[in-house]
Amino acid sequence: MKKFQADYVFPVNADPIKNGIVTVDNYGKIISVSTDTKPVPDDGIKVETLGGIICPGFINTHCHVELSHLKDKITPQKGLVSFIKEVQANRNTDPGNIIATAEKADEEMYNNGIVAVGDISNSDITAPIKKRSKIHYHTFVEVFGFTPDKATEIFKNAQALSLQFKGLPSSITAHAPYSVSKELFRQIGKLCDERPNLLSIHNQETEEENKLFRYKTGDFLNLYDSFKIDISNFKPQARNSLQCVIPLLSNRPNVLMVHNTYTNLKDIYFAKRFDRKIHWCFCPNANLYIEGRLPKVDLFVDQGFNLTLGTDSLASNQKLCLLSEMRVLQKNFSDITLGQLIEWGTLNGAKFLGIDADKGSIEPGKTPGLNLISNLEGLKITPETTVRRLI
Repeated sequence: MKKFQADYVFPVNADPIKNGIVTVDNYGKIISVSTDTKPVPDDGIKVETLGGIICPGFINTHCHVELSHLKDKITPQKGLVSFIKEVQANRNTDPGNIIATAEKADEEMYNNGIVAVGDISNSDITAPIKKRSKIHYHTFVEVFGFTPDKATEIFKNAQALSLQFKGLPSSITAHAPYSVSKELFRQIGKLCDERPNLLSIHNQETEEENKLFRYKTGDFLNLYDSFKIDISNFKPQARNSLQCVIPLLSNRPNVLMVHNTYTNLKDIYFAKRFDRKIHWCFCPNANLYIEGRLPKVDLFVDQGFNLTLGTDSLASNQKLCLLSEMRVLQKNFSDITLGQLIEWGTLNGAKFLGIDADKGSIEPGKTPGLNLISNLEGLKITPETTVRRLI
């Protein structure tokens, strides 16, 4: 067994504990969480005293490990449509390079205290990495298809791909409102009604998405043209994309709306009116890299939703580190507390992925992993703040 004491322990399911002590067994299972004011049994185990705070292992709810080879290859801050074009132009490369960089990404996340990942996949190339990883992965097999008459074929291909992740948690999900037809959304919805099937959907990452759905104008028309996609069947909807998509979703699965860079208060209120299990994920570094803008995160706080954090891919980020995402949010939204950020990056992510019985909080019987966050200024993250995996 091991015992760790820090300035604070953030169990997440309870208030922070000043000078808290966490006891774990040799397999990382939490034995107890206590304070230094209560007598600790003299079991001969030395308490390792640390500066900073101890929190559970991080849950990264949105990543694209298979795009890790695109680091520093995509032009920043040219907008999502340009980003998509560059990714498509550069994503097919030597499989060995894709595997090698994906393995490094997996190792990087582990070293940065990440214990579970919701990962988007468009191929099976990362399946062997995930099977031997120390990280818990849920793979979202992503479908694209804005042309209605191809919906059945695309869905069958996704089902075949999902079989390659057999033995690992996985589900079939829609990529984004602008890339999935109503017919394909309905097929996914039928699957969700038949069996458990988590969804993770890119949402309102650019204002061009809202322009498309409201008026059938904007840069996406050029994107479809460049990819030779016929959208003559698509009609302007006179409302934002989120409001068009939510009614198409099943009310059974947890649904993660990712990015939300241009989601407004009307969209949030619209989501609240439906009986869908909506969760929201923020990937601030990727938003700055692609659009040069952050979502209005403060609008989502205290709305009764489950908020989570993600890193997106190395195509749109310099590192895969949730502490780095927390740092950006704290800098730009001063009213958001460290406790809230840690909750978003731990327990809330575990709740979305359905692994909160074991991950996300420091409670006896769980094996959540333990991180040490050091070099804080009070309870504020600074540029010097670091994270180190303890367990």
